[in-house]
Amino acid sequence: MPASINIRNALATDHDFIYKLSPRLAAVAKLSWHNDAVVQKMQDDYIKKMLAATSIPHALLIAEQMNIYNQSKEPLGFVHVCQHQDDISGETCAILTLLAVSPDAQGKGVGQLLTKAAQSWAKQQDYRLLHVEVFANNDRAQGFYQNLGFQAEMMTMVMPL
Repeated sequence: MPASINIRNALATDHDFIYKLSPRLAAVAKLSWHNDAVVQKMQDDYIKKMLAATSIPHALLIAEQMNIYNQSKEPLGFVHVCQHQDDISGETCAILTLLAVSPDAQGKGVGQLLTKAAQSWAKQQDYRLLHVEVFANNDRAQGFYQNLGFQAEMMTMVMPL
């Protein structure tokens, strides 16, 4: 894992980068009962809502690394975490709503760093739980989160009619 990766709060100038990762987020859904355009629209709408001003406590964090060739900072990925209500206990907790890493940064520990930053934010809010939702067909993400200590709690199932 490169030591030169910095995690910072997102700026308005990061919005284009975040939207560029939207197709990667939508592509993993693989829901046969929804066409790709519907899933992509859902993802884009969700990002738009995430980027809008809100009174709900949240953090939108960017992982970036210095490009040694042109001395610019390159974004590698982002994470969004916000306040949530646990469906079982009703307690206020956190939910990691989106995590995305650029293709070139995949497999280099960026996702782990962003998840740890989301955990730190949740702990600073004195939350006891951190939730994450994953598409049922996204085995890679499920394995990633399980390796970090997340456990399945509930699953939503759908039957096309």
